[in-house]
Amino acid sequence: MSADGSPARSRLVVLAGPTAVGKGTVAACVRRERPDIWISVSATTRPPRPGEQDGMHYHFVSEAEFDRLVETDGLLEWAVVHGRHRYGTPREPVEQRLSAGKPALLELDLQGARQVREAMPEALMCFLAPPSFEELERRLLGRGTEGPEERERRLRTAHEELAAESEFDVTIVNTDVPAACRELIGLFEGPRQNDAASPDQTSSAIHHSEAQ
Repeated sequence: MSADGSPARSRLVVLAGPTAVGKGTVAACVRRERPDIWISVSATTRPPRPGEQDGMHYHFVSEAEFDRLVETDGLLEWAVVHGRHRYGTPREPVEQRLSAGKPALLELDLQGARQVREAMPEALMCFLAPPSFEELERRLLGRGTEGPEERERRLRTAHEELAAESEFDVTIVNTDVPAACRELIGLFEGPRQNDAASPDQTSSAIHHSEAQ
C-alpha cells in the first residue's frame, strides 16, 4: 500500500538502447525466465517481418488506426523510427498492469523512453549497451535484413543513441544474453520508489562499456 492507503503501483522498467544491441532477445529471455513480468506489445504501422505474429511481437495497425490512437491519447509514447514507420506503446494495458501491482517492462527506442520518463517519472530507465561499437556493427551486419544504405543510416543513428547513455538510471552491457537477462530481472527486485541506480553501479557499467 502507498502512504495514502491506495494500492502501490508496481515497478515499471524501460529498456532502451541502440539498434541491434539485442533488446528483443534480452526481453524474450525475461519472458521465459520470469513470466510474471508483463512485457508490453507495441503498436506499429510497419508490415510484419517473416515469422512475426500480430499481438505477440507487435500490434500491426494501419496508418488510420495509429492516427486514432494518437488523437484519443491511447498511446503512452510514440515515435517515427528510422524516418519511416511509427511505433507506439498502448497506454491502457500498461496502466492496468501497474495499478494491479504487476511488474511491467517496456522495450523502447530512445525517443519512446524519453516520452515515458516525462509521463511516468517513477519508471526505472535501463540502457542496454553493446560491449563495443565494433560488436554492435557486427551484430547489425549479421542480421542481413537491411541494405547498405539502410545499414549506414542505422549506424549513424546508433552513434547518436549511444551518446544518450548518461540520460539513463542504469546501464547493462549486453556481452552475454543470459547475464544481461539476470541483471535486468534484478532491477525488478530492488527498492521500488524513484530509485535510480547507485552511483557505483551506474558508473561501473558505463566505464565497462567505454573501456571496450
